[in-house]
Amino acid sequence: MKAVGATLQEREEARAGDEIVAAPDVVMDRAFTVPGAPTAVWPWLVQLGKRRAGWYLPTGVELLIPRRRRAARVLDPRWQSLEVGDVIPDYGGRDETFTVADLLTPRHLVYVSRRSRTEITWSITLRPVDGPDPRTRVLLRLRMAPVRRVLLARTLGELVDLLTILGLAAGLRERLTPR
Repeated sequence: MKAVGATLQEREEARAGDEIVAAPDVVMDRAFTVPGAPTAVWPWLVQLGKRRAGWYLPTGVELLIPRRRRAARVLDPRWQSLEVGDVIPDYGGRDETFTVADLLTPRHLVYVSRRSRTEITWSITLRPVDGPDPRTRVLLRLRMAPVRRVLLARTLGELVDLLTILGLAAGLRERLTPR
């Protein structure tokens, strides 16, 4: 699997949604590159989510998951509409959700959520990559505050985030790579 590390410049730059959790205790930045222009990548990200298209994983991992719980492998018109204020169920728990706080097609999508007393934002930014073939840099940023156990969030939380984004990156690449 290819890495999902954000560059120093990507970690330091401001992103849509940063102002929502203005003084975060924890920030997790990830980034990866996929084939296709942002306009081709955007529909796949819009349909992400529990009770929607699911969470993309590579084929080898999805074979270990019951068929009914596997993520979509095609774009589905039912999940292509997303607006500020829409609530999307989240995998963080039975009643956990994300609310769309900001979106600019096909550039960025920002979700906000509250887990107990912790406010969370999850920002996804798409950028075209220069080169002969269309490619897109997918930048993800998770911001949280207040965080009760910062060390736990920065260790175990970082590991969980890394693994889920590695899976997402590999699964998204598979779906975007022409066969």
